[in-house]
Amino acid sequence: MAYAVNTSISIAKTKADIEELILKAGASQFVSGYRDNLAVIGFSLSDRQIRFVLPLPEKNSPEFQLTPGRKQKRSKEQAYAAWEQACRSRWRSLFLVIKAKLEAVDSGISTIEREFFYDIVLPNGKTVGELTAPQIEDAYTTGKMPTLLPMLDS
Repeated sequence: MAYAVNTSISIAKTKADIEELILKAGASQFVSGYRDNLAVIGFSLSDRQIRFVLPLPEKNSPEFQLTPGRKQKRSKEQAYAAWEQACRSRWRSLFLVIKAKLEAVDSGISTIEREFFYDIVLPNGKTVGELTAPQIEDAYTTGKMPTLLPMLDS
């Protein structure tokens, strides 16, 4: 079930809403951008750099080129409108996630580190999640914990 599937709020407005949220939370930096089918939001908060990568749908996907019911071909304008709607929905979902995390921190339920752990950017440019997700997957697959000092394995 997708969130905000019928939203009319533009992507630009949602970016501005996200920026306003994090600035109110005390962020010292904010950046947004995109490449191909990925959008990125980055900010600094509580001496941590945080990055969200938002995958966007492919414009040429059949879900936009064809109508849902009868699978009839849409016009270019209709296909673009359907794709843009899906993008607006994803941006609103990102806004909701960030808002919920900041609300949890603001109300004392959680901390910045706990809420944004996966998305904290490390000095090498990778996020904590990018670094640890493969290790977690491997631990569940093999049943073995990662070594504490992998560089000392023989």
